[in-house]
Amino acid sequence: MHASKEQKHTENGARTLQLPHGLLKLPVYLPDATLGVVRAVDSTDLEQCGVQALVMNTYHLMQRPGSSTIQALGGLHTMSAWEHPIITDSGGFQAYSLIQQNARFGTLDADGITFKPEGATRKFQLTPEKAVQLQFSYGSDIVMCLDYCTHVDAPDDVQRLSVMRTIEWAKRCKREYERLLKQKKLAEEKRPLLFAVIQGGGSRELRKQCAEALLDIGFDGFGYGGWPLDKQGRLLADIIRYTRELIPAQYPMHALGVGHPSNVAECVQIGYEIFDSAMPTRDARHGRLYCFQDSAQEKWFQYIYVGDDKHIKNKRPVSEVCDCLCCRHYSLGYLHHLFKVGDTLYYRLATLHNLRFMTMLTERLRAHYVHN
Repeated sequence: MHASKEQKHTENGARTLQLPHGLLKLPVYLPDATLGVVRAVDSTDLEQCGVQALVMNTYHLMQRPGSSTIQALGGLHTMSAWEHPIITDSGGFQAYSLIQQNARFGTLDADGITFKPEGATRKFQLTPEKAVQLQFSYGSDIVMCLDYCTHVDAPDDVQRLSVMRTIEWAKRCKREYERLLKQKKLAEEKRPLLFAVIQGGGSRELRKQCAEALLDIGFDGFGYGGWPLDKQGRLLADIIRYTRELIPAQYPMHALGVGHPSNVAECVQIGYEIFDSAMPTRDARHGRLYCFQDSAQEKWFQYIYVGDDKHIKNKRPVSEVCDCLCCRHYSLGYLHHLFKVGDTLYYRLATLHNLRFMTMLTERLRAHYVHN
């Protein structure tokens, strides 16, 4: 079993995770660069916002631009001019979601997932082995095992099948991972980490069964699998907390798809350390900006809806405490104008602001838990 590299590093008391392309300070929020790009911003913008790492998605990348193109362009890091860590999602959740929309788009069976999205000219196949092979070829810093995703409200028989296949696929991922390490003769500091995903829906029994089996197989870290919210959009805190308790504290855990500021703060308190979501950047593009509130306020952050008419002549920045490019140079009134005329500069500035809010949030959480 590979030991977690996280144990070897601390910085000023904060937990860290050593990866081939750099050291992550935990907790960390990773923007979703699903197709190899965080929409509207470039790698220099991301660095200036304090972004430490990105998440990219195997399901999407294998379709566009395609795996052979990514390799021809030098791998994900070179292609996107991003020198820092990249985590690649296996694509299991996206393939599952596609097939749930309409069964004609694909099938899930014991071997893996076959899918053909609308408009595609050919079928694609994701097996556990293929998922690992692709992520290695992309130059990923953390490789995620292919898992069999379900909805939290799926019936018990579906959840049991999900756990059984997730465990079997994790074994196959680990075998392929070990084979590739041996073939490529990677030194310990150059090897990507391998994370497995814990499924089981809302069942404690199944979550426990899945977690124990994955611990026996041996991984560097783990992810919370399945949709993390209920039908009302509230965090499934009880089962998320229970799943964290099943995994020894020395292993880092990724709260997959968690990105709402309140949910990130709650999950850090529970013990999760890695987060990714498209929500902050999507909210930015749609005119919903995040802003810290005075600590005396009951709610510690608020939304600013940039399209509201009350902002037309507002000379103040979005946030007085934010040091992003947007807040240092531009007024909320100007941002409102850009939003209303639909200029692409709005998308860049708003995205920079929400990303900086998320990195400032994790910096504050890091400092809080180090000093308490």
